[in-house]
Amino acid sequence: MPESADSTESGDGVEAPPAGAEVTAAEIARLAGVGRAAVSNWRRRHADFPRPVGGTATSPSFALAEVEAWLRAQGKLAELPPAERVWQYLSGHPEGAATALVRTGCVLLLAAEEPGVREAADAAGDPARALADALAPVLDRRFGTGPGRAVPAPEAAWFDAPTLTLVRAAAELAAGEGAAETYAFLLGRQLEAHPRQYAPTPEALAGLMAALAGPASAVLDPACGSGGLLLAAEGASVLHGQEADGQLAALTALRLALRPGGARAVDVRAADTLRADALAGEAADAVLCHPPFNERNWGHDALAYDPRWEYGFPARTESELAWVQHCLARLRDGGTAVLLMPPAAAARRSGRRVRADLLRRGALRAVVALPPGAAPPHHLPLHLWVLRRPGRERTATPELLLVDAGSPGAQAGEPHPWEAVRATVLDAWRAFDRDGALAEQPGVARSLPAIDLLDDDTDLTPARHLPPATAGDDGQLADVGERVAETLRRTLSLAPEALTPPAAAGRAPVATTVGELARTGALTLRSGTAVAAGSRSGARVVLTDHDVLTGAAPTATLAPGDPDPAPDELLREGDVVVPVLGAGGPGGPPGVATAARVVDAAGAGAALGRNLTLLRPDPDALDPWFLAGFLRATANHRQASSYASAATRLDVRRIRLPRLPLAEQREYGTRFAAVAAFEESLRLAARLGGQLVQGLHDGLTGPALPPS
Repeated sequence: MPESADSTESGDGVEAPPAGAEVTAAEIARLAGVGRAAVSNWRRRHADFPRPVGGTATSPSFALAEVEAWLRAQGKLAELPPAERVWQYLSGHPEGAATALVRTGCVLLLAAEEPGVREAADAAGDPARALADALAPVLDRRFGTGPGRAVPAPEAAWFDAPTLTLVRAAAELAAGEGAAETYAFLLGRQLEAHPRQYAPTPEALAGLMAALAGPASAVLDPACGSGGLLLAAEGASVLHGQEADGQLAALTALRLALRPGGARAVDVRAADTLRADALAGEAADAVLCHPPFNERNWGHDALAYDPRWEYGFPARTESELAWVQHCLARLRDGGTAVLLMPPAAAARRSGRRVRADLLRRGALRAVVALPPGAAPPHHLPLHLWVLRRPGRERTATPELLLVDAGSPGAQAGEPHPWEAVRATVLDAWRAFDRDGALAEQPGVARSLPAIDLLDDDTDLTPARHLPPATAGDDGQLADVGERVAETLRRTLSLAPEALTPPAAAGRAPVATTVGELARTGALTLRSGTAVAAGSRSGARVVLTDHDVLTGAAPTATLAPGDPDPAPDELLREGDVVVPVLGAGGPGGPPGVATAARVVDAAGAGAALGRNLTLLRPDPDALDPWFLAGFLRATANHRQASSYASAATRLDVRRIRLPRLPLAEQREYGTRFAAVAAFEESLRLAARLGGQLVQGLHDGLTGPALPPS
């Protein structure tokens, strides 16, 4: 294979990276096989560590060649897997990673369909021109030749020296791993590196949307993004997509074309769907769509007389209802559309007329409320709308299915199990779709005649139309009342041990600080960096400051794009965790930093969230409960906190504690552990008491507990 113009050899015979390639701290950690905290330590402790060459102050990037040279000199350079090497070539490409990935995807498609042609082109005297000529017929055959084609026509100028280095390395990787797998890895890393730019639909949610749509031969996504919804449409023979971002449209088209056993035809167009519908002549069996939310500049003025507004002209603030009608317009009669929608779209007064007409004509079939965290933005309980294009035979009295999937299988303070959510939604939809109506399931699902929903607001929020999950009958309330009494008895039994002082109390031993203990190696300090999002199936759980405050198990998972921490960065049993941000000021109420937790088996393996500090004591020098107890002392927080206008920040290193032998520390630790058990029992009693009080209110205001 001819050598690239910029290909060089390092002293140990390893090919050096292309000039200009940059890496982040997380990627340096991968190079060295360590956690990100180790990279931060190297930057602080080694004056010769390479200086940042790009990025931002909070997320700098470094020259890959300089980093590799430094790691090699320090003996810290781990053997780099071939896939990571290709990613480095890609992420450091001088024309940008997205552009380089489009070109790489084209070559991988050529390698998958005509491997001999690719190898011959690469070995030609002018490989750039030969590759472009070999690619042209393959891309025309797979993506057509019409206007708006997502994948551009290849040019010899694509394949400059850095790109040839990249595509050769990618082709070698694909020879062992497979072209589709290689492209999926590179695209996945690109999506992870830019989560805010791409925000893909989570795989589990995409699968639920495809299951709601049912089997379909031709599937369309008019806002296809990175193609997650189209990938979920298993069994489809034709996939249509449109995306306003030209580069993302090309990446998605290649992703779909390279997928093994995928659709026979892939048609992805690059254009603004609402303003310039490139698929106006297509009619799909199913439409799946995760449209952009809250768009104001969606073409309201220019599209006033567009024939797609069959159910009413959407208001300027109702871009989501424009997407709903676009999806209906691209369906065959009887076809199904499933859209991910913001919850406000079901209730805003500006959209009531369109919602009302969708109901009257039987086009809107179901509104499903998902639990928070199902997709970005993770703090909102997003909705799914299931629509069906009315055929010639219309139901005289259409009904609407309403499902609240935010509660199935979830306990207070715990993540929502996605499997239970999926089962709840699909069971309700399939029964409703089969019978045209659904018997009431309190708090979960019911169907209502459309006419019952047509009032001044036409508010379709499921929770507003579902009766409470429990009505507070005598048997349920008696059970909760007994649990309250049992918990209170247990709480009182814990009080004597919690109130008994240790034998060493009252003495005034020599004091030390957390910072001093860290310097002597008695404990290790680490700041939390994990970005927490809502519950995602299969994702790493994250312990947040709110979890520590409330005593809950880890309730969140890693945000999409945040890499999994290294093993030594995950929580272990016996670690001590403390929040460092509070809401109080001098003399004000205590902030969140007055909590501390000793990690148990339930928290082990979780990632450490932001605004938390981890203290990992040496078990031969420090008792974790002794450490956690003194971390919570009010006097410590007063002298170790700094105050801003509306928040306090705890400097954990300034926390003071007595210098005691380990045996006396453990005596303190036993008492602090008893106090923690007493506190948790009080929390449980408060939760159960609140449940009992609410049940009494629900019972007295309903038929279950009449006052007489």
